[in-house]
Amino acid sequence: MYIDVFNGDADGICALHQLRLHQPRPSARLLTGVKRDIRLLDVLAAEKVVDTAITVLDISLDKNRSPLDRLLANGNSVFYADHHYSGDLPVCEGLELHIHPEPETCTSLIISGLLEDMYLPWAITGAFGDNLNEVALSRAMQAGLSQEQTTILQEVGVLLNYNGYGFSLDDLHVSPAILYKEVRQYSDVFEFFRQSAVLETLRNGYKEDIAQAEALRATVETESARVFELPNAAWARRIVGVFSNQIAREKPEKAHATMILNEDGSQRVSVRAPLNNRKGADALCRQYPTGGGRAAAAGINALPAEQKILFIEALSSHFTAN
Repeated sequence: MYIDVFNGDADGICALHQLRLHQPRPSARLLTGVKRDIRLLDVLAAEKVVDTAITVLDISLDKNRSPLDRLLANGNSVFYADHHYSGDLPVCEGLELHIHPEPETCTSLIISGLLEDMYLPWAITGAFGDNLNEVALSRAMQAGLSQEQTTILQEVGVLLNYNGYGFSLDDLHVSPAILYKEVRQYSDVFEFFRQSAVLETLRNGYKEDIAQAEALRATVETESARVFELPNAAWARRIVGVFSNQIAREKPEKAHATMILNEDGSQRVSVRAPLNNRKGADALCRQYPTGGGRAAAAGINALPAEQKILFIEALSSHFTAN
């Protein structure tokens, strides 16, 4: 029995696609969700899964440490690749770890390295989706890709990533599991770009959503940071991640935060470290109970309303210090 667990964004999808192009497992169960659904191993631990080969891609080990321990104790084998903050790495029989939290990599690139870049265009796509534009451009140039091909990979990465954001699956155009099943029909990313009707659906949705987001202006701007507040609407919940990446590129010397009001009055926050110094986002967000992420990009699922002003002050001072 096989189970593939992966983040529902571009990086998670492209990482898994590379692995399964190399080692097909058509009968594997898929476990994923919206981008912020990162405690996915809790599902398997609650089911008391045993004697199963589990692949885990692009979700924080630190946030899944307890269920991971239980799954290993039940005789499962786990292949784990990720680039988020992990904390201390466990050493256990049956566990294969490839954890690299450096700010200039992503899970797709980690998998590509393990596979000797056999499916590099898909890895570059994942890197573009994770806003690692400079790294992706460099790898594309080294691979001899044309400007047109590189632009295609960037668009596919952005669109796959766009589909991963939302408060629930109902916000998305396509569930990440179905999107992955669409992707895995294509070994060639350029063929996927030309032929996929699902990708065309994402392209149309993206154009509508980003047009609304681009009309927004920063509600707070300091020497070190900008804050944008988005309405609690489906279009905003879908576009917030890609919009966060876009505004970060506009002013690479500053940190950025986007906020969307949750139904309970708390704020869902996305943070981008300055692109000129991709570190510190995870350290800031981990100070809050529902926070986490990686050095360059992190978030808080539910920032209490009474902490909003203090958080904005902390954002500004944290990145002034960094």
